[in-house]
Amino acid sequence: MRYLGFLIIALSLSSCGSKKKLADLQLKYGQLEEDYNTAAAEASKKMIECEDDLEIEKEKVIRLEDMIRSQENDSNKEITRLEGEIDYLKSTNTNLLTRLEDLSVISQAGAESIKKSLEAINSQNEYIKDLNTSIQRKDSINLALVQNLKRSLGDINDEDVNVEVRKGVVYITLSDKLLYRSGSSAVTAEAKSVLGKIASVVNDHNGLDILIEGHTDSDPISTGCINDNWDLSAKRAISIARILQNDYNVDPSRMTAGGRSEYVPKADNTTADGKKVNRRTEIIILPKLDEFFKLMEPSSN
Repeated sequence: MRYLGFLIIALSLSSCGSKKKLADLQLKYGQLEEDYNTAAAEASKKMIECEDDLEIEKEKVIRLEDMIRSQENDSNKEITRLEGEIDYLKSTNTNLLTRLEDLSVISQAGAESIKKSLEAINSQNEYIKDLNTSIQRKDSINLALVQNLKRSLGDINDEDVNVEVRKGVVYITLSDKLLYRSGSSAVTAEAKSVLGKIASVVNDHNGLDILIEGHTDSDPISTGCINDNWDLSAKRAISIARILQNDYNVDPSRMTAGGRSEYVPKADNTTADGKKVNRRTEIIILPKLDEFFKLMEPSSN
């Protein structure tokens, strides 16, 4: 009997120990389940954020592809026009040669005149070819500029910064809300960061000039420091030029700064939204003027 009692006591103690282990395991399981649910919720949130970011990047890629296609279409039209002129000149050249061969009698003066005409046509033909090559090179430079600028300024609000190609040159349009305090030409700290990104790109293309234009709305202004909108737009453009030169080492010989006042609006100045669009500074990146005029000169050969 005494041994039977010991056995009953031992079994009771063993049963108590198993229940305690079971309770501990259930507690650990509950904690693991809670951690899993928390981690799953966090992962789902991050996945949604990543999907949103992906959609934004896809939209940017679509806009850039549209712009590239537009540039390619414009370039292809110009190339087609120039090739047509070349074909016409070649045809004219051939016709003249044929007529010359058909002439049995021709004076020495007449032959010399025809020879000079043919030389002039050939020279014009070479000029058109050179011009065509220059246009293609310029379009390639503009496309590279736009891509680099959009990549550098991708984190800036599209309402404050716009990069586009107009009239064959690159325009960077910056809103006055981003750049200045109201009625002032002092540049904000946030704007200096944006200008630094622009300077980094233009410094990589030092063969191009930079035109900085200040624009205002039509509301008149007159303060102790600002006489009128002409004064304000010019001072704002000059402020941008100074920062590009002094803070980011842009060569000042490449830059021209000027004010356009209220006289080149992009929108209607009778509405608040229109005035907001018109208050802007434009940084225009264009070929150096001397190289541009050389491009327009016929070949001397």
